[in-house]
Amino acid sequence: MRAIRHPDAPWVLLVALAAALYLFGLGGPYAPTNGDEMVYIHIARMTSASGHWLPLQSELIGTRNTKPPLLIWQAILASDWGRHWNLLALRLPSILYTFASTALVGFFAWRFSARLRSACLAASLYLLYFSTFRYGRVYLTSAPETFWLALPMWWLLWQRLGPQRDMRLQIDWRTYTWFGIVLGLGAAYKSFALLAPAGAAFWCAYLLGEKRWHWPTVWRCSAGTAWSVLLGLAIFALWFLLDPDPAAVWQEFVVAENAGKMNTSQGYWQAALYGTYPMWTQLLAYPVNAGLLALNTLGFCWWALRQSVLTRWVRQLSSAHWVLLAWLLVWLIVFTIPSQRSERYVIPAMPALAIAMALVWERIPRIWSLASLLIAAPALLVLARIAWVIGGMDVGSALDAGGAVLVCGAGLLAIVLGLARAAWTRNASLLACLAVYACFALMVAPLSDPQSDFSSSVQQQLQGKRIAVPNGFTGQYENYHFVFPGPAVAIYPYDAEGRNTGERYPDLPPDARLQRLLGEFDAVVWLQDSASQSAPSCLPACRLLAQRWHVRSRHKAGEITLDNLWYPQQWLFNREWLITKP
Repeated sequence: MRAIRHPDAPWVLLVALAAALYLFGLGGPYAPTNGDEMVYIHIARMTSASGHWLPLQSELIGTRNTKPPLLIWQAILASDWGRHWNLLALRLPSILYTFASTALVGFFAWRFSARLRSACLAASLYLLYFSTFRYGRVYLTSAPETFWLALPMWWLLWQRLGPQRDMRLQIDWRTYTWFGIVLGLGAAYKSFALLAPAGAAFWCAYLLGEKRWHWPTVWRCSAGTAWSVLLGLAIFALWFLLDPDPAAVWQEFVVAENAGKMNTSQGYWQAALYGTYPMWTQLLAYPVNAGLLALNTLGFCWWALRQSVLTRWVRQLSSAHWVLLAWLLVWLIVFTIPSQRSERYVIPAMPALAIAMALVWERIPRIWSLASLLIAAPALLVLARIAWVIGGMDVGSALDAGGAVLVCGAGLLAIVLGLARAAWTRNASLLACLAVYACFALMVAPLSDPQSDFSSSVQQQLQGKRIAVPNGFTGQYENYHFVFPGPAVAIYPYDAEGRNTGERYPDLPPDARLQRLLGEFDAVVWLQDSASQSAPSCLPACRLLAQRWHVRSRHKAGEITLDNLWYPQQWLFNREWLITKP
């Protein structure tokens, strides 16, 4: 194998650093994630405890069948039926899927350009998109369906970039059958609804890549794609055949979870134009998914639009380029149709965006990268300040804080160099994005350290006890099954913010509520009522067994202002006390 040339070495290093960052802190509680991750971890834990693959189990009303079983079965296998119940084991399969997709992105970018630099750039872009960083490394993930649903498109790209790229492509029924199997696996991770954009994207990509259309060609492609989609749907439908309660699956998954996203009380067009999820917001789906690289992505979209209007370059696209274009446009168009729209729905098309941007990276106007740098700079400063504050708390050490601040400094240096030299601006935006992710990971590392948690001796004392724990969002109390491991501990949630009437005395004043919970349970995990409070209000009538720092994730309006932004200890942290009866 030819050695990596010196000019390409920094790009290989960039991919390696981004990949390493995905593994760093993977098992910690503060990895960026979807708010519903704990809901599905709860379902996986309950199902594995039942000892049966089906039916899925849940104590949360209306959530038992809101995701297909393959996602739950993945957690059951990764944890060996709950014997290794930790976040690292549950999340590791997501990383493997993400790295597999990243490898395919890099490989096909290399096939397009024959340049290692372009391959590394495409892989880096894909890893640095916030949608990948957030949904590609935690348990509630988009990585599996992204991998499986993309395989037919990768196959088509392989054919269009091969030695017979200019010849008409013939696809046999065995290949369409293989497509149906992989599409079915992708749908069994998320939803049968994904078969529509996946099938339509392949159909469009195939026909647009043919230089001449003949009705037999259109018919064969249409029939073959329909067979693949129907086979994928049949694989998904096995859930109904295998589940002992298919009526519940139909009601909770098909009617509520999927068909419900097509309903609106406003009327379809009123909601599409003026509702909560207007159509125009979906046009920004790809930039929003890109996160800190949103403006780079917007610049790419603007450049492509100008090129198509002014130079008609679309007519000059190769068959392989049409695959990327169809992949991006079809997913975007299909998911403007539901009345509930979200940028997350087009995540399976993000690999195509990474390749397309990498191929024209130097042609994207520099102004967009400059704007990205100006956005990343304050983000790095705030993260550095938070890391410094954590270093002054009774968690971590000055070394931990220094590491985060050092990374922030490196990111700021990249920003300065990118602003100063035009040739470095675009690539500096990648380094700034990487620095933001790295600084965040280093910032929360001390809070994720086992030494910052309740000690093993305290955990041992609570074996066989009933513990009341705060629950600020649906299913978030599931976190405490990792804090207090062991089947003997019984966890009972109470509404920490007093939003859900009836969830363990939310209307009582804090002092009275704490006393009521202590009288009902063996121990209570209680959040600090205010920044000025230094000890639980129940003392000395209760016993403070342990304490740790809690990071607030849901803030009310007015809690974070320009006046207190530089003092995160006022709005980001509070103490979490473990209290027992005297």
